[in-house]
Amino acid sequence: MMIAGGLLLLVYGANRLVDGASSLARNFRVSDMVIGLTIVALGTSTPELFVNLMAAVGQNTQIVLGNVLGSNISNIFLILGISALIYPLSVRSNTTWVEIPLCFLASLVILAMGSDVWLDHTSRSIITRSEGIVLLAFFAIFIGYSLHLLRTEALPEGTITRKLSPGRSVLFIVLGLALLIAGGRFIVNGAVDLAESLGMPERIIALTIVSLGTSLPELATSVVAVRKKNVDMAIGNVVGSNIFNIFFVLGISSLIYPVEIPEGGMLDFATNILAGLLLFVFIFVGKGRKLVGWEGMLFILVYALYMVLLFTRL
Repeated sequence: MMIAGGLLLLVYGANRLVDGASSLARNFRVSDMVIGLTIVALGTSTPELFVNLMAAVGQNTQIVLGNVLGSNISNIFLILGISALIYPLSVRSNTTWVEIPLCFLASLVILAMGSDVWLDHTSRSIITRSEGIVLLAFFAIFIGYSLHLLRTEALPEGTITRKLSPGRSVLFIVLGLALLIAGGRFIVNGAVDLAESLGMPERIIALTIVSLGTSLPELATSVVAVRKKNVDMAIGNVVGSNIFNIFFVLGISSLIYPVEIPEGGMLDFATNILAGLLLFVFIFVGKGRKLVGWEGMLFILVYALYMVLLFTRL
């Protein structure tokens, strides 16, 4: 019942969030991409942040790392894959040359931070508090970039959005975020209880049940945005959420308590990097910098293969 109720809250909340954010962009002449990268991405990353804060305080570092990596992997392979099947995702120049590379850079940064065993020949690999500060510094740079876009990006003519007053737009955004957070929380609680009752390892729970639960807001929001033809918001939501998850959510978490890399964690790091790399490469395949249906299907197949590898290596 908790999972079903959470799904209903997510779908309704995603509709309200997209309507409110799109209308706000129209009223203030701000592009959907900027709104997606900032307001929507931060809002839909709130479940990851909440789960990670609780896990970090409880020194449950496998949940911390697994939630971030699992969410980012599912964001690209599953959410963008499904979105591209619904409608081709056109990618703008800024996204191609700045935002997607920054997302890929984030993956490389945490790989380097989590490779102490190979780089320094230590007995274990840990993302330390000082490295958490470095991640937060990267996040500050991203916020500065987003503020620059806010001043320079205009809403393109002909953008189709629901017409709402500024006050009602903000109300829709707040209501949508609240419903997304509540829905995500219900789903995570129900799913974790189910997984623990089945005796699944903690890392697998984090990479699958927890990360899928906390990524449902991104899925719901992106699918709704694509169906409303707001492809900029769908892409901005996923790319922005991935940047938030690594630089902010993991940065804050490791600042609270150092994050140890579990056995088997290199598979997750490698899959995370593969996701960012394939997204960047696929933008240059075909015409018009688009992520199209067959590429979305390939993303989904790669995600399914990753799931198979996780469970066969138990």
